[in-house]
Amino acid sequence: MSEIYSDVHSVDGLHYEDIIELHPEQVVISSYDEPLVGVKDFYEDHFNDPVQKVKDYFISLFPIAKWILHYNRQWLYGDLIAGITVGCVLVPQSMSYAQVAGLEAQYGLYSSFVGVFIYCFFATSKDVSIGPVAVMSLQVSRVISHVQSTDPSIPAPVIATVLSLICGGVAAGIGFLRLGFILEFISMPAVLGFMTGSAFNIITGQVPALMGYGTLVNTRAATYLIVVNTLKNLKHTKLDAVFGLIPLALLYFWRWSTDWAGVRFPKYRRVFFYLNVIRNAIVIVVFTAISFGIVHNHRSAKERPIAVIGTVPSGLKHVGKMVLPDGIVPKMANELPVSIIVLLLEHIAISKSFGRINDYTINPDQEVIAIGVTNLIGTFFNAYPATGSFSRSALKSKCGVRTPFAGIFTGAVVLLALYSFTDAFFYIPKATLSAIIIHAVSDLMSNYQTTWQFWKVAPIDGGIFIIAVILTVFVSIEGGIYFAMCASCAVLLFRIAKPRGEFLGRVRIAEVVDAVIDQPPTEVAASSNESDSVDSIDKQITKIKGKEKGVDASSLLHPHTSINSLPPSVKFHTRWLPFTQRNVNNQLNIIPPPPGVLVFKPLESFSYPNASRQIDAVTRELKSTTRRGKPYSASSAGDRPWNDPAPLDFSWLPFSKFKKKTAEEHLQADYEAALADTRPLLRIIHFDFSAVTQIDATGLQALVDLKKLADRYADRDVEFHFSGILSPWIRRGLVHSGFGSADAVLPSGGHGGADVAKRSDENNSVREHNYFNIGTEYVESRGNAVSDDEALLAYVAVTATSTPFFHLDIPSYENL
Repeated sequence: MSEIYSDVHSVDGLHYEDIIELHPEQVVISSYDEPLVGVKDFYEDHFNDPVQKVKDYFISLFPIAKWILHYNRQWLYGDLIAGITVGCVLVPQSMSYAQVAGLEAQYGLYSSFVGVFIYCFFATSKDVSIGPVAVMSLQVSRVISHVQSTDPSIPAPVIATVLSLICGGVAAGIGFLRLGFILEFISMPAVLGFMTGSAFNIITGQVPALMGYGTLVNTRAATYLIVVNTLKNLKHTKLDAVFGLIPLALLYFWRWSTDWAGVRFPKYRRVFFYLNVIRNAIVIVVFTAISFGIVHNHRSAKERPIAVIGTVPSGLKHVGKMVLPDGIVPKMANELPVSIIVLLLEHIAISKSFGRINDYTINPDQEVIAIGVTNLIGTFFNAYPATGSFSRSALKSKCGVRTPFAGIFTGAVVLLALYSFTDAFFYIPKATLSAIIIHAVSDLMSNYQTTWQFWKVAPIDGGIFIIAVILTVFVSIEGGIYFAMCASCAVLLFRIAKPRGEFLGRVRIAEVVDAVIDQPPTEVAASSNESDSVDSIDKQITKIKGKEKGVDASSLLHPHTSINSLPPSVKFHTRWLPFTQRNVNNQLNIIPPPPGVLVFKPLESFSYPNASRQIDAVTRELKSTTRRGKPYSASSAGDRPWNDPAPLDFSWLPFSKFKKKTAEEHLQADYEAALADTRPLLRIIHFDFSAVTQIDATGLQALVDLKKLADRYADRDVEFHFSGILSPWIRRGLVHSGFGSADAVLPSGGHGGADVAKRSDENNSVREHNYFNIGTEYVESRGNAVSDDEALLAYVAVTATSTPFFHLDIPSYENL
């Protein structure tokens, strides 16, 4: 006997006593038919009021319009302080990163002021600071090297500006089409592995310039070769090392001392914070002054004892119409994917991170538009690709920035430097810039704790991270990021194609509020004899807080206590847990479902990559736990299927030791064994879809095929129940595939329950009762509002009564 379980709440408008009078042995439930979602619903959800959606789309392109009219003095103060502070850091950093990109210092300044000016009009993040960054500068250097290896006549600034045009155009296109979600397919281990490897590459590439022999080492080679060649050329160290090593040590000591002083003297924490912020600018000023005293009488580069930046044109002399040489795009095509990924990935990661920290939400598509438009406009100023900087964004956030308008003040500082301080920039030592780069980039390297955390949380992600770093160091930057991306996607596809599913069993669970936890003595807990431990615990329990309410302690804690001895407030209910459950007490006995019932929970979406594997798992389980409804014939071996033939007949062999049973004897023995099989007949297969977010045509057809197989195997109509259906489209697909009720007809000639009458077995009809879960609610009496004491008790269906095989939760199946 099987039952139809349905989740209801029941008869609308009837008093409970009226129901009992009408049907003294039954509760009447009014029918409720839940309409199926359709194409019209899909259209209304996605394309309803298209004119308004178009207006909202264009308004969303300029987030500044939503807050600029609310601008006030308090916001102005916070933006002014943060903008000027970041500008003081951005000027030396932009010149340093231009050196990493293989460009002159002014191009870093051009990229800086354009980025911060334009970004504020499109930004949804108040903290992100746009401009030259270390990793993107390194990638620009690689693109320049790659293009000039095939055509040396193309100037480096032209290559960098064309790269900004292409990257900006692609980014803007992705944003306008709202395709920013594709960046979510790049996992955090991939990002951190790439960033760590790239940071190490930048640091090693700056060491030769730090020591004064930068021209002797090819800093665009693989990272390990740079390290080897740097060590080989240590003998060529020059006076530049003084202007590199001392500032580097000073920067680290300055940061450590101000951080320590801020903790030691919290009253002056703000003062020490700003002293820490200006360390780069102070170091640049001091060592530029010393450099001036050494080289001002040596205008020739060969005569100078140290290498300096040289002439930096004042103002915007190199700004103008972009030049697009013929055939340049094919020459840089191989480097474009990595460049675009680096440009977008770092920015989105930074903006999301600061959005979470400072409690606001960013729009990834709009951020992609912002970064794209910023780089497109930057091509009119001969800028090279700019993106979000983690260090400057963190500084901006700590300075108390209030809106993206702070970028205007940062850009003003950069322009001021371009017009007023370029003569002083001439004497900045290159070694000092290298020290600033190393100091800034070292923060991008993940420490050993990150690696260990990855290993503890997700070993596969930890492996991807480590291998990405190794490939970046020993092969190339693009090799590291391509591996990390492909490995992350491969792991995702593997998890989808090799889904985990669990067969569930029952437990009786009660939630106890304010329970008293008894901790057994150490020697008892360490006992290897489980029964002795239970006895010892019983002896140790003498009193608990529950005794104050008249509850005996042992009745609550003893594993074999009767439910009747528990207080009335403790109510038990049935819950379903996997048999392999590792997150509960291993002494808990998980009871199998009633005979003939299988409960299976897929842990992935039920779609074409994984549906067959999950169906195969259910098929193996039903054949191993239930018996065949109609045994194979005892008279004909031909009735058996080819994949389950009878044992071979060796009775014709002349040697007695090889003589076996005849084929007829084998068939008869198998038939008798089948009749004696005590396993139950298959009656119900229940799928818990609480973890299934979508199902496609392949998954639905797999369920239909399983239904046909189960009916043939059990020689009866097997009920298919579903619970936890999350999407109305999953329900629609199941209903149209013939599931949900006893009378639904399966497609392609299969049947749900229509062919039961065709079978002669008396057990074919498996439904004798309908079982419903009743919920209640208070309703108004005859249309008039009443108090809670006078309210009538009514029953309202929660789920459709036309599909009683669809449940909110898994029924207990206790009355089978």
